Amino acid sequence: MFDVIIIGGGPAACSAGVYATRKKLKTLVIAEELGGQSAVSPEIQNWLGEISIPGAELSKKFVNHLRSYEGESLTIKMGVVTGVNKEGNFFKVNTDGNIYESKTIFMATGGRRRKLEIKGADIFEHKGLTYCPSCDGPLFSGQDVAVIGGGNAGFGTAGQLLAYCQSVTLLEMMPEFRAEAMTVEKLKQNHNFKAFNNLEIIEIKGDPSIPSGQVNFVKSLVYKNKETDEIIDLPVTGIFVEIGFVPNTEMVKSLVNLSPAGYIMVDHQTQRASQEGIWAAGDCSDVKYHQNGIAAGDAVKATEDIYEFLKSR
Repeated sequence: MFDVIIIGGGPAACSAGVYATRKKLKTLVIAEELGGQSAVSPEIQNWLGEISIPGAELSKKFVNHLRSYEGESLTIKMGVVTGVNKEGNFFKVNTDGNIYESKTIFMATGGRRRKLEIKGADIFEHKGLTYCPSCDGPLFSGQDVAVIGGGNAGFGTAGQLLAYCQSVTLLEMMPEFRAEAMTVEKLKQNHNFKAFNNLEIIEIKGDPSIPSGQVNFVKSLVYKNKETDEIIDLPVTGIFVEIGFVPNTEMVKSLVNLSPAGYIMVDHQTQRASQEGIWAAGDCSDVKYHQNGIAAGDAVKATEDIYEFLKSR
């Protein structure tokens, strides 16, 4: 029987694991992989204490810090959680081969961005095609970039990129932009910004002069105007995709209240979910912003509350 089972392996999970262990809680971390999504970012410039650091190196630091506490109070198991059930005052966590029991559960399962499924998307991911403007945006300073997605997230990303990119072109596949009208109008006043809707995104292209098999980077984005059937080859070196995000919360959907988009709804003072004994932080929770620092901080908040909860029982 564990005091807390932490499900996940990113910054929220690692942060919670460190804090729970330091409080001498019998802790189990179950993760498919450790380190989180930052591992794929070429460079991160917004982690406090690190002016600039490769994402893989930062993720490794998360893991090393967590593993430094592995031992009497902390157990780490690699595996896939297939379900979480409550039995009386305790929880059972099913993995691909084992069942673990715990007094509390901390969900740090993160999420996954909806992928762009067009020709070239798989080739140029992390070579100009990115799903994390906060992580990668500054790397495109002074360059021409595109944002795919006309919701609030897309326009928010565009606004963020305009602070350092030479130009930003936003492309929306639906007939209308889905962002708030005031946001759309405000960005349209920036002469370095253009926005087009009712499009079909066709292909991402690299430098044709680079031989096949050698490392290539984004050079343009091809799309079609659905009204005129005109094909446009837009010269850009960066493409930021904001077409939605899917939280990894399927395993607890019968236990906790989820938002319409599938995020675990929490009390933002404590990170408690609707089901007593379950907490959540990071990208699987209904937090407004998805950032390493926010995930790690919310995990500390949750762990402090878990400790108080267990102490009062």
